[in-house]
Amino acid sequence: MLDYINKYLAHIEHDRNFSSQTLRAYRNDLHQYLSFLNAEGCSGFGEVTRLLLRKFLAFQKKQAYSKTTIARKFVSIRSFYKFLCREGVLEFNPVESIRTPKLNRNLPEFMSINETETLLNVPDVNTLLGIRDSAMMETLYSTGMRVSELAGLDVSDVDFSGGLVKVKGKGKKERLLPIGNHALNAIQTYLDKRNADTSVRISGRNSKALFFNNRGGRLTERSVARMLEKYVKKAGMNSKISPHTFRHSFATHLLDRGADLRSVQELLGHANLSTTQIYTHITTERLKEVYNKAHPRA
Repeated sequence: MLDYINKYLAHIEHDRNFSSQTLRAYRNDLHQYLSFLNAEGCSGFGEVTRLLLRKFLAFQKKQAYSKTTIARKFVSIRSFYKFLCREGVLEFNPVESIRTPKLNRNLPEFMSINETETLLNVPDVNTLLGIRDSAMMETLYSTGMRVSELAGLDVSDVDFSGGLVKVKGKGKKERLLPIGNHALNAIQTYLDKRNADTSVRISGRNSKALFFNNRGGRLTERSVARMLEKYVKKAGMNSKISPHTFRHSFATHLLDRGADLRSVQELLGHANLSTTQIYTHITTERLKEVYNKAHPRA
């Protein structure tokens, strides 16, 4: 059974170009599923019944996993069984008749335009570190890119004359994003200061990176999150603000100002429009709030 799992993982990595994070999650999910089947005395995937699958889901609930995590594990298993059927290993897919666990869709956290402006103005732009942090936050807000995409940027990905930046998103899919003058100017200032600072030591394999840490290496997603935590605390703002909050704010502000949903979907790099539609719920909730406060008979 482990051989089939490894074959499937190789398929989603090389043929379907799943991201390293998704690949890691699927690997963990399927290995946990295999351990469960072994404990149940199951010696082959063809022996799995709907009842056994439901028992696995019940086991996940007992482990106190969140609904989101359980749903993801279920999706991993369902995708794996589809693969087994396509490969001719199985004739019947026992997962097809089981519904994906329902999720409570929470509205994403976002900042108002004033809050965004406040946070963008916190870094001390008289220091190289502050200039770098300012450039990173301006880039996140200007493009709506994921923090993983920001960390993966190279200097060559930024087209200063065209006002575009190339990012590599989920599944290693590349897309071009417009980037505003505020962000471009902040990036250019950072590059000028960094190149002029002789104390900056650049690691050879990371020499192409756009944003460096203080050791001359490429910044990690966690480093960006820690950087933002510091500025959020300094500004006395909501502690729930994360790098992803810039992405939520980007989408919400665009829709508030008349952008169409399909364009926002393209900018965010969402494969399905339904993923982007969560932001229309935000704008609807805000309209209802304004209505209830302003209308005399609300």
